[in-house]
Amino acid sequence: MAALLYDRLVTDHEYVQRVRQQRPSALLPVIAAASARWHSDTWWNSPYRKYTPWALADVARTSLAYGNEYRGDGSCTENDLMAMLAAYAALTDPMIRDGGSAESVASWLLRTSGEQFTYQESGFNDLARTAALFGQTRTARTATCLVDGWDQELLGCSLSDYVGVTQLLQVAALRNEGRFDPAWLSQPQMEQICSIIPARTIREITDRHFVTDLAAFKAENDTKRSSRDSHLRRFEYNPLRGRPFLSGFGAGYLAPSSHLIIPKGSPLGLYYMGIAHFESDFARELGDLFEQYVGRQLGQLADAKVYPEIIYRDERRSVDWIVVFDDLVLLVEVKSTRPTEALRLGVLDRTSADLRQIKHAYKQLGTTAALITGRDPSFRHLPADRPVHGLVVTMEPFHTANAPFQKEMQPDTDIPVTVCSATELEHLVTLSDMSVSQLLRQRQEDPLASTYSLNSVLVGKNHGRNAILDAGWDSYPWKRHAERASQAAVDQ
Repeated sequence: MAALLYDRLVTDHEYVQRVRQQRPSALLPVIAAASARWHSDTWWNSPYRKYTPWALADVARTSLAYGNEYRGDGSCTENDLMAMLAAYAALTDPMIRDGGSAESVASWLLRTSGEQFTYQESGFNDLARTAALFGQTRTARTATCLVDGWDQELLGCSLSDYVGVTQLLQVAALRNEGRFDPAWLSQPQMEQICSIIPARTIREITDRHFVTDLAAFKAENDTKRSSRDSHLRRFEYNPLRGRPFLSGFGAGYLAPSSHLIIPKGSPLGLYYMGIAHFESDFARELGDLFEQYVGRQLGQLADAKVYPEIIYRDERRSVDWIVVFDDLVLLVEVKSTRPTEALRLGVLDRTSADLRQIKHAYKQLGTTAALITGRDPSFRHLPADRPVHGLVVTMEPFHTANAPFQKEMQPDTDIPVTVCSATELEHLVTLSDMSVSQLLRQRQEDPLASTYSLNSVLVGKNHGRNAILDAGWDSYPWKRHAERASQAAVDQ
């Protein structure tokens, strides 16, 4: 069987050459159909579990970057794709080259988590958070970018329409073997969709933000290459993340990796567009919004009181939020940071910007804890008779941030500290079968569980609805018509 072709390690050169045996025009539609068929968690049931979203995305990138139309006979079968996926699964790694040292294993964990876990985020959380964060969260600080009309300036449409088109493209791709054809919008069954978002708007948003061609892809792929180490090529930036649809591969547009469509409508997708257009002011103002958004999420805890940051002597500031339970004081520091390319490549750099932010969060947590236990006058309204835990909330996941090899890069603190993402916090605050404080204390008492992501102890627990995410989702005008709109996209 093709999945067992390789009982040895495969070099990146051999893998690339295997992909190049098929013409992109023949291979890309097969990849797109496979990505649509084995979407979400269904890839676990794919043949030999080889149809992983990260492998399919890289085969597509490799074909686009290095393939040509003068190879093969113009045909491509599922067996051909399986052979490529099998080669991808057998690719060698620098950890093996470097002898399996502790540092090389740690680097491998960074690469693997960055490669795989980014394809397993919740689409609902991502899209609902977009509205909840940008449209329903307020900050007292003066904004220069995120003012009325910022979405029209950045996107050419309202934020709601942009997210609506994102979901429409996702549904269309999943139901049509990775394709979306704007010509469909003139068909009678699409009238319901176009009554919510006009066909012209759908076309303009799609062309402006989602579509690229082969020449543009090749140019961006070459420009964005951050490492010339062949072992690391597959972990580099894939331009399909920025524009997941291709023109020039048959009727309409083709999405080789349908998993990359929804992230375009997420806060992370908007962050990269915002930085490119508004520059650093956008990041600062988004950070302010995210800090308040975390406070809103914490405010859903029924058995706790939430305090904002405390300004004390010489205008110094405590952590962003202090949550007081009957049996725990939880200090929360918010960082709107995200993993850099270096981390995705497995570079353990203590001076990297994102790790500096987390390091600063540790220091803030330790300082605030000392002020509480030391009975500083500005903190005397807070109890000092119960355990204190720290929580660093990041906008995007740092999947291995709680592992020992990452913890040792952070300052020592007198309190336990957990790093979690916005998605994990959104799940944490909806616990219904136990208190958040009880779960955090039990997790900390487990030497192994405390080194895993927070999500690992949330699996299997009972959760209620997250009212903030639901309100964000319900704010989209097309939500009321989603079922009929989705069915129209199916019937192409």
